[in-house]
Amino acid sequence: MVLIGTLTCAPLTAFPQVKNHAQAVAGLKHSGAAERADAVAWLATHGSMADQPLLLARLRDEDEDVRITAEQGLWVLWMRSGDAVIDRALAQGSALMAAGRLPESIAIFSEIIRRRPAFAEGWNKRATAYFLAGDYERSLADCAEVIKRNPRHFGALSGYGQIYFRLERFDKAIDYWRRALRVNPNMTGLEENIEAAERLLREKGARTI
Repeated sequence: MVLIGTLTCAPLTAFPQVKNHAQAVAGLKHSGAAERADAVAWLATHGSMADQPLLLARLRDEDEDVRITAEQGLWVLWMRSGDAVIDRALAQGSALMAAGRLPESIAIFSEIIRRRPAFAEGWNKRATAYFLAGDYERSLADCAEVIKRNPRHFGALSGYGQIYFRLERFDKAIDYWRRALRVNPNMTGLEENIEAAERLLREKGARTI
């Protein structure tokens, strides 16, 4: 599952033919899949949040490699705040979270939020840390802050589903997983999650009759 953005992005492919933003935008419509993937990678690495709709559209590209690059590219884009100090802190907090040092990671993410409240990924990472710590109410609150700033953040939408599943709110889990799939149809694991939640919801309903 996508744990509200714990994904570690693999290095994006090279983009030797793309020299600037205009070429990247034009490259998204190239007939060659490799050229489209290069264009996506350039925008993810050098673009801004204004380019997010372009990358989101490539989640529905006819070529699988382009779709994969677009998904990875969106994470790369989201994790860039525009401030090198904040970005280093985000990487440090993420490493601590991966090592299970949750209180320390939460402290770093909280400082990022204090200094850069408009940066959605600071909230997203803290939501993840709270989830891993079992603090679902705080995780839900931080997910809400992510969606306020980036309504199409499929990682946070998926994370919402995971939290509600843990809380046995299966109807809400299904709703958020479906919302995540509407943004990113490549999250095929969510379809299995939805089936499991639907089965549990039916069983829960049967017990109340």
